[in-house]
Parts: sequence; C-alpha cells; structure tokens
Amino acid sequence: MLFFLAALAVALPAQAAGTRDPEQYFFNPNTGDLKAEMADARNGGKKAILLMFEQEGCPGCIYMKRNVLNRIDVQKFYRDKFLNFSVDIFGAVPIKDFAGRDFTEKSYAQSLHVTGTPTFAFYDLEGNEIVRIVGPVKDAAEFLLLGEFIASGAYKSSKFAEYKSKRKKRGS
Repeated sequence: MLFFLAALAVALPAQAAGTRDPEQYFFNPNTGDLKAEMADARNGGKKAILLMFEQEGCPGCIYMKRNVLNRIDVQKFYRDKFLNFSVDIFGAVPIKDFAGRDFTEKSYAQSLHVTGTPTFAFYDLEGNEIVRIVGPVKDAAEFLLLGEFIASGAYKSSKFAEYKSKRKKRGS
C-alpha cells in the first residue's frame, strides 16, 4: 500500500502539469542544417538554439524525456524561446554545423568533445556555444529555470549554479 501511495505521489505532479510526447512537442523537426536553423531562429525571434546530445538507452536521457521534456509547460516555454534539436552521439545521420560544415551526428558530437549524455548545449544566434550542462537536471522546475537563465541573458554575467542559488534565496 505504501509503495502504491509513493508511486502515486510521484506520478501526480507530472499529470497535473500535463504531458505529451517530447519527440513531437519538445523537439523541433530537424532539417540537419544548423546554419539554416540558426537563420530561422533569428527570423522567428528565438533566444537561442538547444542541442540535446543523447544516445539510445541512456538512463539520464530516458529520465529527461519521461519526467521533464514530456511536460506541456516545459514544451511551451522551450518552443517559444528556443529551437530544440536532438543529436545522437553515435548517429550516422548527416548534419551541417553552424558554419555549414558537413558531419555525421557522431562526428559532430566528437568535434564538440561531447562524451556524456544527456548533454544540453545552448548556442547563441551566431552559432557560439553559450552554456553546456552535462547530465540530467533535477526536475522540470530546474529545467525551466535553466531556460529562463538563457532566455533572460543572465548567462552573460553569471554561472547557472549562481543564478539558481540567487533565485532560491529570493524564493522565486
């Protein structure tokens, strides 16, 4: 009985927020051309581009998709502020980087020294990496806070850990 109640307590917050398939509602359709996507992001008023580097069977990736990226509030915020793409660190799919150079997903991840998954890499609208987080975040609230950190431009003057600490102290 206690196990059932504990499971219910964990499931209820996700249900209260509403959930949907992250492949369809969090990630944008990927053309494989990040240079063109960067132009689309600029024209669409986006703040940055998020690349989630992942691999099949990655426990942290599965956690993020089942508990964070599936939430409607997270999907709406990230789709409004960013273009979001998934990159398989072992993938053979062709991809052009922000400079228009040709890679496979695997060789692109290697060129960026991505070794752990999930890795969340945010890029400004000039194609420069501005923030990289390796590993899953704690929960949806922290991932939304990460998005606010990027969208507000706070990354220009502080680290995410400092930003998060200040926000907790303020109670917001």
